Amino acid sequence: MAAKRVLIAEDSSVIQNLTRKILIIQNFEIDAVKDGEKVLSKLEKKKYDVIIMDINMPKMDGMECARQIRSNKDPEIANLPIIAISGNAKNYTEEDFKTVGFNDYLQKPLDFDFLVDTVKKYTDQ
Repeated sequence: MAAKRVLIAEDSSVIQNLTRKILIIQNFEIDAVKDGEKVLSKLEKKKYDVIIMDINMPKMDGMECARQIRSNKDPEIANLPIIAISGNAKNYTEEDFKTVGFNDYLQKPLDFDFLVDTVKKYTDQ
């Protein structure tokens, strides 16, 4: 069985690298970017099984990026599972995340066991 592909969108190198290492151990194939614009360009070039996306990123934040993914004309891209990660979700409610199209939400600091379980939930791995 081919490895499931995960796109990590996170502007913190530390969180990005930790998340990448933990998911690689779980046999996921990982790409990582630091802003929402790069997420959109990656999605045009490669297929992913799930996106893990920070809310606060430069150039384009996670909320706007999720909106654009959900309005993509390609149904495969538009329906990709997106997991939000945020340290200051006080600015948003879970309802806000659902409204823009996030499937799930992880609070920072990340609980890596919960992260792995959540990614597996959306990739059937």
